[in-house]
Amino acid sequence: MRNILLTISYDGTDYCGWQRQDDSTGGESEKTVQGEIEKALEKIHKQPITLYGSGRTDSGVHALGQAANFYTPIESIPAENYVRALNAFLPEDIRIMKAEEVPEEFSSRKSATSRVYRYFISFGDNLAANNSRFSWYVQKYKPNLERLNHFCSCLKGELDCSSFAASGDVSVSNNRYIDSASFFMEHDIWGNELLVFEIEANAFLWRMVRTLTGTLINLDKNEAPLDSMEKILNAHDRTKAGVTAPPNGLFLYKIKFDGIRRHL
Repeated sequence: MRNILLTISYDGTDYCGWQRQDDSTGGESEKTVQGEIEKALEKIHKQPITLYGSGRTDSGVHALGQAANFYTPIESIPAENYVRALNAFLPEDIRIMKAEEVPEEFSSRKSATSRVYRYFISFGDNLAANNSRFSWYVQKYKPNLERLNHFCSCLKGELDCSSFAASGDVSVSNNRYIDSASFFMEHDIWGNELLVFEIEANAFLWRMVRTLTGTLINLDKNEAPLDSMEKILNAHDRTKAGVTAPPNGLFLYKIKFDGIRRHL
């Protein structure tokens, strides 16, 4: 069996997240990204094929670089040809960007050493039309990059992230290793400024990135004391953090396989 790794981008607006959700009859009960790609794989293979993702994204969350692998008994299709073949069967809001053959023991989830997310925030007097699906519009807000990045300075290394875990999270441990977290500015195609929060970690708790984003923006907006984020982190209490930012601004940006493999 050959093992094929896919790099996938998708607009998650109209999907109930990444993970396939089956009903009691075994059919898919909700429209998901994994489900759509598995349907395309079945059309090519004439049999069900399971797709193994590097991690889940929630309903409404997007991806620029999701990674997923599958096993194929077909020897005649060059790995790179799966890009064109799968895209022919997929909706336009899901695109296969790259396909490559990897060792049989490779796992998109277990072989990943870190995951990078980016969260996009719009601000100012008006929201550009093209940003409504792909950013969180925070009204009456002027970002202070120096203050935001000071708040981020405590998000480094092995941390108990309980303050940013959603109530339904079922993780065995709330510890995560954060490689980096920072804010920067970029411009959209019309020259409007976007605030970007980028964070890289070995893994994330359920809705952790969105809760971090909402908390950090709230602290900046309210000109909170500079030690506020560190106090929230050390409290290990979700009630001390801020709101959970909406899903539409969040992108799974990249999966890395070449770093240090940490727990999980």
